[in-house]
Amino acid sequence: MVTIAVTAEPENEPRVAVSPDTVKKLVGLGCTVRIEAGAGLRSRFADEAYAAQGAEIAANGAAALQGAEILFRVRRPSNEDIAALAPGAVVVAMLDPFGDRGELDALAATKAKLFTMEFMPRTTRAQSMDVLSSQANLAGYKAVVDAASEFGAAFPMMMTPAGTVPAAKTFIMGVGVAGLQAIATARRLGAIVTATDVRPATKEQVQSLGAKFVAVEDEEFKQAQTAGGYAKEMSAEYNAKQAELVAKHVTTQDIVITTALIPGRPAPKLISADMVASMKPGAVIIDLAAERGGNCELTKPGETFVTDNGVTIVGPINYAGTVPVNASSLYARNLLSFIGLMIDKEEGKLEINWDDDIIQGTLLAKDGALVHPNLTQQAA
Repeated sequence: MVTIAVTAEPENEPRVAVSPDTVKKLVGLGCTVRIEAGAGLRSRFADEAYAAQGAEIAANGAAALQGAEILFRVRRPSNEDIAALAPGAVVVAMLDPFGDRGELDALAATKAKLFTMEFMPRTTRAQSMDVLSSQANLAGYKAVVDAASEFGAAFPMMMTPAGTVPAAKTFIMGVGVAGLQAIATARRLGAIVTATDVRPATKEQVQSLGAKFVAVEDEEFKQAQTAGGYAKEMSAEYNAKQAELVAKHVTTQDIVITTALIPGRPAPKLISADMVASMKPGAVIIDLAAERGGNCELTKPGETFVTDNGVTIVGPINYAGTVPVNASSLYARNLLSFIGLMIDKEEGKLEINWDDDIIQGTLLAKDGALVHPNLTQQAA
């Protein structure tokens, strides 16, 4: 029987790696699920709810990890978790593969098999395991809700006996999962929505949601997408042309939500200080790339502030974590789907197929060394 441990996350992480629903399904697969007491409280999952679905509640992280073959986490394991890991244990988490390298090397040195969910292949088969999409979807929604709160005016056009309230003009920069959800949410609230992205395939998606697409559509734009569906880094010439177009557009906008990220790199700067200075008093910028330095030149990660000309800039950290109930439930389902690849359902034991493309795509470290090509090439 496979034992899966779940330990409590740090103070700045309210999410948890299993829900009562996924505990029930894991137990159904023949697994023992052992959860540190209180680990799910910030996601409104009580110990009693876990226990009712067959989980064992452990007094602390070390007790949860006693003899466990698998550790589920949201973030990297704590030092205490690392010390308690069984030799050769499987760790499944969002390990921040491009973050602190020394910390990652130390984790790899434990000889645990590390799987990072951020490297999940963008394939049809892996869709149910795609944590970036499940969490970004919620971030895109929350960005619009928070923007509406900060804006101090209504989103939809309202025709009243006292006069007409104009619709808020909302500009979404970056049309990935978060951007698409932001467009859909802003449209539901009645805003006039425009959006931009360097990937040509997004134009049709933007228009299908009732928004207007804004971009410099030259030859470079037509080639601006990787085979994996990510945005390529654009040339300085293209960026200059796009920045000029965006600068003119931003001056008229009430809300700007930026979502642009390039894996393994700092967030691209899309909004300059001059652009912010040109915006209307009361305008709001929500920068979803704040954790990677921000898409706005003035963003302060983790802070909300108002500029001298009255523009509110919000630089959220761990935005999906601000809706932990849903974020944890979706993340837990992602992990459930993923771990199903490793468990022999007939014999109830751990059996990893190292030739599986999803296993290969997410394997970060094995036998004491980092093995993922994204990191070994980076080191070279």
